[in-house]
Amino acid sequence: MYEEGMSMTSARFLAAAFRALIALGCATTIPAPSVAAAAQPLSTPQVAADYQSRLAEYQTALQRYEALAQPYWVLVGDKRQLRNTKRRNGEAIVADDYVLAQPPAYDGPPKPVEPSLEPAQTPPVARASIPIVPDFLANALEQFHFAPNRPRSEIEFKKAYARVAAAAGLTRNQAVRVYAFESGGDGKYDVQAGLEYDRPDARAVSTALGYNQLLNTNSVELLAESGDKFLAELRHKATSLDDTARAALNDKIAVVSAMIAFARSVPDDWSEHETIANTPRGLGIHAMNLDVDVGPLLQTQKLLDSVIFARKKGFSRELSAAELEMMNLTGDGNGFDMISMPAAMRDQIPTSNFFHRTGYERNPVAIRNNTVARLIAATDAKMDAESQLQGAKDLAAAF
Repeated sequence: MYEEGMSMTSARFLAAAFRALIALGCATTIPAPSVAAAAQPLSTPQVAADYQSRLAEYQTALQRYEALAQPYWVLVGDKRQLRNTKRRNGEAIVADDYVLAQPPAYDGPPKPVEPSLEPAQTPPVARASIPIVPDFLANALEQFHFAPNRPRSEIEFKKAYARVAAAAGLTRNQAVRVYAFESGGDGKYDVQAGLEYDRPDARAVSTALGYNQLLNTNSVELLAESGDKFLAELRHKATSLDDTARAALNDKIAVVSAMIAFARSVPDDWSEHETIANTPRGLGIHAMNLDVDVGPLLQTQKLLDSVIFARKKGFSRELSAAELEMMNLTGDGNGFDMISMPAAMRDQIPTSNFFHRTGYERNPVAIRNNTVARLIAATDAKMDAESQLQGAKDLAAAF
């Protein structure tokens, strides 16, 4: 398990955090590294002197910024620990338990590019390859001798997901609006982050997959933590099938059992699961999201875990879809920290309180919507718009 409100934020959020919200866009506030041009000018005394002058100006500005930023983020961490302690002790959380100032913004010059001694012949920078659906399928076949039972239509998967989600206690409003937000309102069961649209330049930006955009690490962790529940539901389903279908499902149950054993081969910790999720067997597990029997179980459980977390913390009312999304995206601990505060406080608490520094500085939406109220409102607005698309309407009709 992850440490409450802490380690899950860094892992989940940095990998996929606000993968759908990024479409809202905004300017960043940290110094971006300069990108070298295809050919830099030859170094001359004048060019070198100009570079040294600009470098000194940049370094001075950066030092001023760091002198403010480092203490700020230390205080954010200290306040988070304080809130966790108070919450465990049953003490009320008040506004002063948060950092109420916005984080400092870098406003100096960009880092200058060092001039070359020779005309630059810089080879293209190799991008890390992110596995995509064919990779997940290939690894499932190679590692587990398994091919997911893919739906005959998108509607078939939506109906299967709706049945599982409703049986688990998720409302139609929660499921549809989170789906709309995560998948762009019309995403298919196999939609992957970055590949939502059929464009020549489209490339995957993460392994986030499906209606609720599970990362490969999510798939491994869900099997490790809820695998027994999944097996029970599959076995119950098998009892109502004819001999041929039951035999096929029993074969699938054996594969799921093998995947669960692999997921449990390491301690129940996000970083441990992340490590094995990026192995061939871990990537094969991720293909289960495409299976019409298992995929809905995985996609539903990710949201259900957040609902259960909130209930255990004493949150009795139904989570709005936007509140559920806060927990889905930032981790249950930080998400609960946001949604459990009184509405009146949401307007004054900066979003920086719910992130580690690296996560915040790489997230333009958290910077732009820089209070809890604004962030939730932006999420609701995106859900409103994308719930009008056909995919969201079809999912609503499936409930």
